[in-house]
Amino acid sequence: MAPDVACIRHREPFLLFSGKSTMTLSTFALTLAIGLAGAIGALVRYLLGRFVAERAGTQIPLGTLLINISGAFLIGLFFSLAGQRVISSAVQVTLATGFLGGYTTFSTMSWESMQLIRGGSLRASFIYIGSTVFLGLLAAAFGLTLGWWL
Repeated sequence: MAPDVACIRHREPFLLFSGKSTMTLSTFALTLAIGLAGAIGALVRYLLGRFVAERAGTQIPLGTLLINISGAFLIGLFFSLAGQRVISSAVQVTLATGFLGGYTTFSTMSWESMQLIRGGSLRASFIYIGSTVFLGLLAAAFGLTLGWWL
């Protein structure tokens, strides 16, 4: 049989589903850290989104917008800090994949956009989508720049 692609690309094989190898202890610990960070990110997203939604009286879902823009800033910051070796690659992947994977939400943004359209607010939906993408890119660039400056 041909070797699994994961064996070729990684020094520590992560072949959990193939049955060809076992997961190493360090890979298991990293996987667990990513999962826990993702759970924390999801809880923070829920609480922050709810907090903003209860206080904002706008048609555009400002909670999700704030979450996605702040997440874009943070991922830029984490990647630049990892690139400078201020944080390790394990910390970077735990924060970026784990925490921010649970914290940011493309699916909620998509659903909220569709709900605006279904409710007859096509303009608000386009403003929401456009501002999420544009401000998210600006925030990521700012995070990268700030991280390199630190």
